[in-house]
Amino acid sequence: MNRNKIFTLIRIIIAAAFLYNCSATSTEQSNLEEARKAIEASNEVYFTSFAKGDSSIFIDRYAKDCCILAPNAPALCGESAPLHFFKIAHDEIGLRNGKFIITQIYGDSKEFVTEEGVWQSFDKNNVMFDQGKYLVLWKKTPEGWKMFRDSFSSDKAL
Repeated sequence: MNRNKIFTLIRIIIAAAFLYNCSATSTEQSNLEEARKAIEASNEVYFTSFAKGDSSIFIDRYAKDCCILAPNAPALCGESAPLHFFKIAHDEIGLRNGKFIITQIYGDSKEFVTEEGVWQSFDKNNVMFDQGKYLVLWKKTPEGWKMFRDSFSSDKAL
């Protein structure tokens, strides 16, 4: 093979690799946007469960193999974890409403994405009683994006 053919072949390979990489990046960005929309939709109804006192709405946000990593408490893991946490937050703490503010979503968007943000919690009189930051690892399941690991902490001093 002469030198011109070799250089031409190398240029074709580089161009093909570049085009493939651009296409993969575009697909990843599209998948990340799809995940973001699902997370935003889930977050919209999350606190509705507390206002209505309906644990089924809350439970549906989580994967069956989830862990809720609340501050100053042991991890709650497995299918019963969301119901257990809901009862504590609703019945003992008095959570009735709240707000999530997503600051960033990142990840491979194939199986997992991470949501980072801040939150606020409100009581039955719509008075904010706590606020903090959170990280949620979302898992893509046959039922859609579900919370797999939910970790949060208050900004209040102990």
